[in-house]
Amino acid sequence: MATLDFIVIGLFALALIGIIIWVLKQKQNNSADYFLGGRDATWLAIGASIFASNIGSEHLIGLAGAGASSGMAMAHWEIQGWMILILGWVFVPFYTRSMVYTMPEFLERRYNPQSRTILSFISLISYVLTKVAVTVYAGGLVFQQVFGIKELWGIDFFWIAAIGLVLLTALYTIVGGMKSVLYTSVLQTPILLLGSLIILVLGFKALGGWDEMMTACKSVVVNDYGDTMTQLIRDNRDPQYPWLGALIGSSIIGFWYWCT
Repeated sequence: MATLDFIVIGLFALALIGIIIWVLKQKQNNSADYFLGGRDATWLAIGASIFASNIGSEHLIGLAGAGASSGMAMAHWEIQGWMILILGWVFVPFYTRSMVYTMPEFLERRYNPQSRTILSFISLISYVLTKVAVTVYAGGLVFQQVFGIKELWGIDFFWIAAIGLVLLTALYTIVGGMKSVLYTSVLQTPILLLGSLIILVLGFKALGGWDEMMTACKSVVVNDYGDTMTQLIRDNRDPQYPWLGALIGSSIIGFWYWCT
C-alpha cells in the first residue's frame, strides 16, 4: 500500500470515530430513540442505512465471485430487492400503526411471549449463519489482502481483522443504537458506491470492454441444456438455478428479507 492509501483509510477511520462520538453524546430517552434513531432521521439517512446495511463485502467479494463462476442466474436473489417497495407502502404503515419496532415484538402482541422468543432465536441464528458470517469472512480477507499482513503476534491476521470488525461494529451499534447505524451508513454509502464504480471501470478495462465480456460469457455453457452464463432464465432442469425454483425461492426469501 502507498502512503496515499494509508491517508485515505486513516481519514475514513477518523470520520467514523467522529460520527460515533457525536452519536454517543446524543440523549436517548426511550426504546423508540434507541431502535428508531429518535424518529427524526431524514430520508437520506434512512436510504443510506438501508443501502449500507444490505451492501457489503459479501456482495463486492462473495456475490461478485459467485456471479463470475455461475453466471447471471445468480442475480435472481438480488432482483427481489424491489420488494422494499412493499415494505414502504404496506408493512411500514402497518408496523407504525401497531407501535412495534421489531417483528418478534409484533408476534408477542399478536400471540404470546413464546412466539417472540422463538422468532428471535431463529432470526439471530439464521442471520449469523447466512449473512454475518459471510460478511465477516469477506471483510477479514479484504483487510488481509489490502494490508498484506499474513501474521501478527503469531496469529493469522485474517482472524484479527475479522474479530476486530465484529467487536467494533457491535460496540458502536449496541452503545449508540439505530442512530449510530444511520449516520455511519451516511458515510459508508458514497464510499461503497464510488468504490464499486471504480472496480467496475477497472474490470471492464482489464477485460477489454463490455462486448469482450459478453462474448466470453456467452461461450461458456453452464449445463447440458445449452444455457450460457449470460442467461438469467435457465432451463427448469438446471441443477443449480431452475427458473421456476429460482423464481419462487428468491421471492419467498426476498419477502422475508425485505419486509419482515
